[in-house]
Amino acid sequence: MLFRPMLDWKTAQKPIIALSPMADMTDSAFCRIAKRCGASIMFREMVSADGVVHENDKTLAMASFLPEERPIVQQLFGKDPGKLAAALKIIDEMFSPDGFDINMGCPASKIISGSSGAALMREPETAADLVRAAKAATSKPVSVKTRLGWDDPKEILEFLPLLEDAGADLVTIHGRTKKQGYAGQADWVAVGRARQRVKIPVLVNGDIFSATDAAKALDISGCAGALIARGALGNPWIFRQTAELLAGRTPTDVTIEERLSLVREHAALHAAAHGGNLTTFRKHLLLYFKGTPGVKRLRERLAQVSTIGELEEVLAIFEDAEMLRC
Repeated sequence: MLFRPMLDWKTAQKPIIALSPMADMTDSAFCRIAKRCGASIMFREMVSADGVVHENDKTLAMASFLPEERPIVQQLFGKDPGKLAAALKIIDEMFSPDGFDINMGCPASKIISGSSGAALMREPETAADLVRAAKAATSKPVSVKTRLGWDDPKEILEFLPLLEDAGADLVTIHGRTKKQGYAGQADWVAVGRARQRVKIPVLVNGDIFSATDAAKALDISGCAGALIARGALGNPWIFRQTAELLAGRTPTDVTIEERLSLVREHAALHAAAHGGNLTTFRKHLLLYFKGTPGVKRLRERLAQVSTIGELEEVLAIFEDAEMLRC
């Protein structure tokens, strides 16, 4: 067995530029693409602790991954400390990810209604119990992804130290409240203010759509790194470009040839995991070509792609020089 050093958030190379967990997006195929484009650490899409404990096949399949995705952190959501601990043990034994993350920031109604996600910010003691239970269940690092607050951005100032005291090894803060959802502007200043309250590493998250955004978010917040979410969708090159900018180099532009090549690579990985079907790849496909010359007349066709063959027919049009000049 190959030696694999344990993930340690305190000693990990800084700044950490990682892929944020996103429901229905950060599956194995996309994590591999993000890794190849320079993401340092993969956070996989959240899975239900209840689903894991009840051995739901779909839930367990979502937690599986390939060695090339490492280092990888599996995110879970739930409200019961006992079930969360049991779920961590099951995933640890079955797949052995490099770390675990607890979702305390998702604003989706179906998650909130189950007293999980951002709802935990209104139940700080339960949130702390979840961290303590997770830490007792695994030797792997345990992190938390949360927000500035439920409706008051100052809530994080008390919530974050509570998570640290409970044993969290790292916390990611999305610069909005639950009430804001994804509206308005992410407040990197507020994230930085909270970061100063603890000794553990804190990652900034929210409104990072370019390498320039990433650099600004890090500078303004003073965080140990950034977790990039929507900014990586259709644009996984953001990780490479961010590394280039932080190293003092001009970020390399993405050519249409490089874009088409990566789309083909991602589609092949996705198809292999879905029996050749690309229906669930359409959401990625539309984002890859957002703003590309000529895409408006092809948008309907992109939204109907179901097979590699159909995809190739559309990509052939993008390769037509006359089309790209339109």
